[in-house]
Amino acid sequence: MAVDSRNDISADGQLATSTASRSQSIELEESPEAPMIYSDDSGSNPWTDANVYSGNSRQPASKRNVNSATSIFSITKRVGSIFSGSSETTPVPSSPEVVNEAAQLSHSGDSTPFSPSRRGRYSVESTSTTKGLTDWTVQGSGQRVGYEDLSAIDWIHEYQKERQREQVYQRQQGIWGKLKLLADSSEIWVILIATGVAVGVIAAGIDIVSNWLGDIKFGYCKSSFYLSQAFCCWGVDEKDVCNDWVSWGEALHAKGGGSYVVSYLFYIVFGVIFGSSASFLVLHYAPYAGQSGIPEIKTVLGGFIIRGFMGFWTLLTKTLGLCLASASGLWLGKEGPLVHVACCCANLATRVSATLRHNEARKREIFSAAAAAGITVAFGAPIGGVLFSLEQVSYYFPDKTMWQSFVCAMVASVSIQLLNPFRTGKLVLFQVISSRPFHKFELVPFILLGIMGGIFGGLFIKLNMRIARWRTGSRILGYPLVEVILLSLATAIINFPDPFSRLQNNILVFRLFQECNGNITSLCSPDNYGTTMVLLLLVCVLGFFFTAYTYGTSIPSGVLMPSMAIGACYGRMVGIAMEVWQKRHPDFFLFDACLPDLPCITPGVYAIVGAASALGGATRLTVSLVVIMFELTGALTYVLPIMIAVMVSKWVGDAFEKKGIYESWIQFHDYPYLDNKEETIADITVAEIMTRLDELVVLTASGHTVDSLEHVLATQNYKGFPVVADSREAILLGYISRSELRYALKQAQAIGLGGDARCYLGGSLPPGDEGANCVDLRQWVDQTPITLQHRSSLQLAVSMFQKLGLRYMLLTMRGQLQGLITKKDICAKYTLQ
Repeated sequence: MAVDSRNDISADGQLATSTASRSQSIELEESPEAPMIYSDDSGSNPWTDANVYSGNSRQPASKRNVNSATSIFSITKRVGSIFSGSSETTPVPSSPEVVNEAAQLSHSGDSTPFSPSRRGRYSVESTSTTKGLTDWTVQGSGQRVGYEDLSAIDWIHEYQKERQREQVYQRQQGIWGKLKLLADSSEIWVILIATGVAVGVIAAGIDIVSNWLGDIKFGYCKSSFYLSQAFCCWGVDEKDVCNDWVSWGEALHAKGGGSYVVSYLFYIVFGVIFGSSASFLVLHYAPYAGQSGIPEIKTVLGGFIIRGFMGFWTLLTKTLGLCLASASGLWLGKEGPLVHVACCCANLATRVSATLRHNEARKREIFSAAAAAGITVAFGAPIGGVLFSLEQVSYYFPDKTMWQSFVCAMVASVSIQLLNPFRTGKLVLFQVISSRPFHKFELVPFILLGIMGGIFGGLFIKLNMRIARWRTGSRILGYPLVEVILLSLATAIINFPDPFSRLQNNILVFRLFQECNGNITSLCSPDNYGTTMVLLLLVCVLGFFFTAYTYGTSIPSGVLMPSMAIGACYGRMVGIAMEVWQKRHPDFFLFDACLPDLPCITPGVYAIVGAASALGGATRLTVSLVVIMFELTGALTYVLPIMIAVMVSKWVGDAFEKKGIYESWIQFHDYPYLDNKEETIADITVAEIMTRLDELVVLTASGHTVDSLEHVLATQNYKGFPVVADSREAILLGYISRSELRYALKQAQAIGLGGDARCYLGGSLPPGDEGANCVDLRQWVDQTPITLQHRSSLQLAVSMFQKLGLRYMLLTMRGQLQGLITKKDICAKYTLQ
């Protein structure tokens, strides 16, 4: 099996592929396997056959190999360097450039490795001049160029590079040096504050525009056309008639049944226009703006590079698309996509920093903080946002990242609070305050709601993934815009007759969460309970199927709010049933604790617990979900019922499928994401799943020319090649990636070295004039790759991949190369299990 590591997550360039074809764009390019070919020291050119190795280089990683005798020392030394210093973020260069900021900070003007005066000569002094610090990239992991699109980052390299850069600043003396150090350490906080403000402003704008567009489907404000119904009828009681708001039936002077038909037609027309417009923007301007983006964000934070995923056009398209999609009436939410919007803001903010945009590891720390801000503005829950980032999306979340997430979430919360888009002082429209306590006997129906949530989540994920697999093999895949148009049409036709389903999901959730105070007669009037429960049941059924189909189309969409709406519906139904039972049988022993003059059952509480259970069943969230629901309701009283429902829903959901909706989509797209949670690993050795030596493409230390290596690059699609001493012993010397090899050969050709110039990846160069026409590639070779004894357990290998963020590992025996295992191999093993 051959694995491609062509995937990186940066947001510079726009990838011109449709949403439906993203999984294909990440598939590996495999070539027929052939025996391993060595290039011996005779100078011949044996590079005529294609050798394949399982090069899952799409994974987050660090490339470090060592002989068996030195592997443990190398790993310990490098792991210690990761966790002993802070990290910084650098966006992936869009074009090849040498990434060695530490050396650049204090470079003394030496010649480049391929300058004519050096002609491939290898000189440590001339390439390691970082003010007394040894350039570790020359003698250790080698020099690097920018990451390619759809490839993995090297976590260890990025963090070690940051430590090297920090040491340069710390060595500077005097007041000016201290000021520079202070400015450097403050840079990330400026980025986080700017990200929080931007997220808050964008979220407020989306709320205002989407609410206005959603109300336009029903009518307009004759006093001020740009006002939504809530602002147009500000101060008017819900029971009273608002004279400023005119329905489309009234505007066309239709009466009776004609008014209903006119309103129905306008609702359908606007729904189709909004839905198709959002899909058109995604398909033509930013394919990555479709869906929620959380599966891709999880993969990005795991160390993957996807250019264009967090770029400006993606941000703009996602923002406009969310306004249109939310107003279309489709069963989708804007809360999950706001996490993607927040990460786009963070990525754009890091571009102003020369240091942060050149360190992919630290950039992912900022993305984790931005994800917390996205959930904060979506649910008005800053603490819940931080916990969501920790529990759901982040791969590496040290204490400093939690503090950064807290600051970013706080700034976003303050920003949207100051803007006050709903003029109610609430951060979100459906935020409610509930104060009525619950009784002990109500724990039984709360457990029932948890079971219902787990069943909903399990069935929803299975149905959604089955639809996704059907879509990939269906003709509709080639007509994504037509699919959205037909979906919008069907949704509008079916939604309008039901007074609950025609509402936007956030408004529906807000009404279901509310306590009965006499204002919402359709939900609280005992005479309408039968009709209300039938309508809510229809909403649950229709929402289940429409949400399962909508999530996966080429439109910005999330599952958080639809899941909450469905859960709130069946939760309200259970609450109404309990209320009717208590009123008809007040003397039943369970109701002895009820006071005669006060309401005993609060259906709104059941809606809140039901929403939490449904959301937990779909996403498998636990702690963060409880905190989010607590911050939404503002009542500590309901923490216990919510915890019970979430716990039960997760247990029941796990019985259907261990993976949540986001992990299922990661697996569906075949993203190279290795969850760092504990997993049961088969009791086998890595040798049983590794790509063996006779299936690898390897390079010997010498015996190559520029032309022969160019031929290797032209005929092989893989991201790197192990380097061995000779073809007989196969003693491992290191590993050179495709990017570095290609860049080095281009540099050699640029200074006039011909195709017959000999190339050296190890050993010593020829003395005297004979070495003048040589290309020294040793400085581009990772001479300290992570290695492991090939008979080690798979559990150990998986643990190293998870904790070190590796993308591949070379397997040896007494220093001899035996094979290679990649992150893709590990992920495939999990999938088979």
